[in-house]
Amino acid sequence: MFKDIRDYQILFLGLFLVLGIATRDWTLRPELIGVAIATCLCTQWLLSLVKTKMMRWQDQEQVISLSLRSALITSLGLSLLLRSDHWTTMALAAASAIASKFLLQVNHKHFFNPANFGMITALVLTPDAWVSPGQWGEEWWYGLLFVGAGGMILQRIGRWDTTAAFLSTYSLLEAIRNLCLGWTWDVYWHRLMSGSLLLFALFMVTDPRSIPNSQFGRVVWSACIAILTFILRNYFFISTAVFWALFALAPLTILLDVLWSAPRFAWLGKQGDNSLIST
Repeated sequence: MFKDIRDYQILFLGLFLVLGIATRDWTLRPELIGVAIATCLCTQWLLSLVKTKMMRWQDQEQVISLSLRSALITSLGLSLLLRSDHWTTMALAAASAIASKFLLQVNHKHFFNPANFGMITALVLTPDAWVSPGQWGEEWWYGLLFVGAGGMILQRIGRWDTTAAFLSTYSLLEAIRNLCLGWTWDVYWHRLMSGSLLLFALFMVTDPRSIPNSQFGRVVWSACIAILTFILRNYFFISTAVFWALFALAPLTILLDVLWSAPRFAWLGKQGDNSLIST
């Protein structure tokens, strides 16, 4: 039905947003969703246009994709995870998320996950932004829904290794801690059955454009994120540890791409995006 796998991402994230509002009673204002979407799309268009002009000044020929699909995915991710009292905070998060793709690059590859970068920017620079990692609760059917939708996308883009390495490493560390403390296993499952954790593992840490190119690099990278998440959550008691861990270790992608080189990921349906052509 859809020509680009990102179309399915947009569909699933949009449905998750509607589902969350309908069944979880989130304190989410529709106008802030509109601000996130509009800001992401406008920033993507503006910076693509600026980059095209710069390429023309340098007498270089290059096709620059507008990547409006990717910008829309980023805006939906921000809407799902970030909460704010003011529209300016959401606009800041959205603009910084898209800008990070253009401004923070090494060898023409961005290494920060845009939605994650926008979230952390808002959390650090504004007093009214927050993330609620427990907003999805622990109902089992949410987990099945996320795994089913995320699994279909990961099977198409070939990044199951990243999710598997992250979840297996984090689960193992939690199991060891559970045994050492003598807790019952219902405590263990309680800590793992989190909708936000699954969303992160299936849709954020697997972004194929910003994670390491090689399979071995991805496994090492995602395992490191799991270890840092475990430390921040259990020893520094940071409830949003998983998002801070991804932000802190995103630059590690640069080193891993140097150590283990591999072809860079390209969307198979990329030709479906509008493009700006520099001549």
